[in-house]
Amino acid sequence: MPDLQQRVEDLLAAHDPSTTDTTTFLGARFDAGLAWVHFPEGLGGLGLPRGRQVEVDAMLSAAGAPEPDLGRNSIGLGMAAPTILAFGTQEMQQRYLRPLFTCEEIWCQLFSEPGAGSDLAAVATRAVRDGDGWVVDGQKVWTSGAHNAQHAIFLARTDTSVPKHAGMTYFVLDMSDPGVDVRPLRQITGEAEFNEVFLTGVRVPDHDRVGAVGEGWRVATTTLNNERVAIGAGAEREAGQIGVVTRRWRDDPEVRTPEAQSELLHWWVECEVTRLAGERLRQQLEAGQPGPESSAMKLAFAQQAQQVSGLALEIAPEEGLTYDDWTMRRSGSASFLGRGPGFRYLRAKGNSIEGGTSEVMRNVVAERVLGLPPDHRPDKGIPFKDVPR
Repeated sequence: MPDLQQRVEDLLAAHDPSTTDTTTFLGARFDAGLAWVHFPEGLGGLGLPRGRQVEVDAMLSAAGAPEPDLGRNSIGLGMAAPTILAFGTQEMQQRYLRPLFTCEEIWCQLFSEPGAGSDLAAVATRAVRDGDGWVVDGQKVWTSGAHNAQHAIFLARTDTSVPKHAGMTYFVLDMSDPGVDVRPLRQITGEAEFNEVFLTGVRVPDHDRVGAVGEGWRVATTTLNNERVAIGAGAEREAGQIGVVTRRWRDDPEVRTPEAQSELLHWWVECEVTRLAGERLRQQLEAGQPGPESSAMKLAFAQQAQQVSGLALEIAPEEGLTYDDWTMRRSGSASFLGRGPGFRYLRAKGNSIEGGTSEVMRNVVAERVLGLPPDHRPDKGIPFKDVPR
């Protein structure tokens, strides 16, 4: 078994974090197998249990080593990488994983469409086989970070003669293709971290297909489960919204009332239970990919973020009347915890939509975790081309 401490020491000795630029250091870390230790050797890992990554991260953090920019490349790091590892070809893994980890290449996700949001299997964007590639036409929506991305993971319909879940295929898309048109979607916060993306005659080589033709739903489920683990899990106690409100409570005696204290304690316990459940779920990942339990994590996270951001306004209501900047602007990072309570309250409204709506998460938990009877689906078993749209 590799000596992780020695590997980290060798990395730090050869690439002093104080004098090595971030990209070079992260590339050397990937080459040393310390990016994701549970990945295979040569692909940023050492074939070790996933849990040992914590040791590596702690040693590198203590040395002041740079980390991948999760704010800019959360989709690449948390969703594209595990999906490409699980379903991508060896050539695809060699091509994409290293620049993804170093954040030299930023990724986005093209799943949702105007008519296929909560019902992702209703994707209508078409990919038609043409020689050694595919021609893609359609529209995607609510795409985080598409304006900064070099690549996208995306889902397209390749067969309309079969039921909707069976006729999709998963691809990697070059966002610089001239047929890709990215347009901003302004949010209630004033920012435009999301986009609508129009695809017109976009050519995708077949070697950028992830998984078999028609296997898109299975591949996408792996991506979504990883996304929900990433969204719903906080690694540290008092991470996220609850940490911001708790620190305000500790530092400002003027906001302390018995009613607010009772509410804060309630949500502190709820968030801590969710955090511990997330730790348990990540431990279960040692045996494979995340399962439907990740939907419960995402559901709990969305509810708690919205309630706690509301509590922040209850204990300091005058701060909800001020806002720093309403002008339409591009968001440079997915992190918003450093913003004021008014911004956090408005932004948290999207938590029950992004990454799968709370309604869909409840269906997943009910049917796939609790084993309850599924809802009636009138389009089940019907070829997609015969489904009314």
